[in-house]
Amino acid sequence: MDIALLLKAAIMGVVEGITEFLPISSTGHLILTAALLDMPGEKIKLFEVVIQTGAIMAIISLYAAKLWETLVGLPTQRQAQRFTLNVLVGFFPAALAGVLFIDFIKSVLFSPVVVAMGFIVGGFVILWAEHLQTRGVQPRVDDVDSVRWQDALKVGLIQCTALVPGVSRSGATIIGAMLLGFNRKAATEFSFFLAIPMLFGAATYDIFRNRDLLSTADIPLFSVGLVMSWLSAWVCVRWLLRFVGNHTFVPFAWYRIAFGCLILVTAYTGWVDWTA
Repeated sequence: MDIALLLKAAIMGVVEGITEFLPISSTGHLILTAALLDMPGEKIKLFEVVIQTGAIMAIISLYAAKLWETLVGLPTQRQAQRFTLNVLVGFFPAALAGVLFIDFIKSVLFSPVVVAMGFIVGGFVILWAEHLQTRGVQPRVDDVDSVRWQDALKVGLIQCTALVPGVSRSGATIIGAMLLGFNRKAATEFSFFLAIPMLFGAATYDIFRNRDLLSTADIPLFSVGLVMSWLSAWVCVRWLLRFVGNHTFVPFAWYRIAFGCLILVTAYTGWVDWTA
């Protein structure tokens, strides 16, 4: 067993767990981390997708009561049916777009300029959204149970923009929901629930397409990454829910802009291969 490789897997898992639900793009950070740890290759790309399921397990564990209540009430309770429908409606557009355009995205859009612009433009969109919040407009949606299917569809369509590297799935859904009238907590939690089918679906699809790359020898590597992703995501989500109760997303906006500039510099100098 290669202890150094397992340590690298643990670091990658922590980075995934911390960045997956923050509006800062986990993909961009995983690319940079893999470059710093010298972990190239097709299997590592698959590893980066698979460990997202560890982050999703953190959401499932933190919201187990809500999810169980929904599952049990699905046959008879209108609210459970409405919540499930909203998640499925929000999930469908990006899932369809991902299946249709994944090869184009990987072959064309994974360029340093695209990734950097995803970070930078996303940062300015967050600043704009927070500026609108300060104008005193009362949010229309205060919790995830108040979401209408029309709201879910619009957030789902906005989520499609996250297929562009650097945009950030959580950033697109949270800020998009805020622009549609969600308060910060409702937008953040709805983004969490949308992530469950989205990331599980992406991992399942990638594993199926690249199943020939896997072997039983990879079990320790993937297991360490999954566990560390779950633990770090669990801590990060709990912190984020407290944070959005009293703070704006402005710090994340400036971080994204700075990170986008870092991408341009590292790409220009050849320090990081962002096409990976």
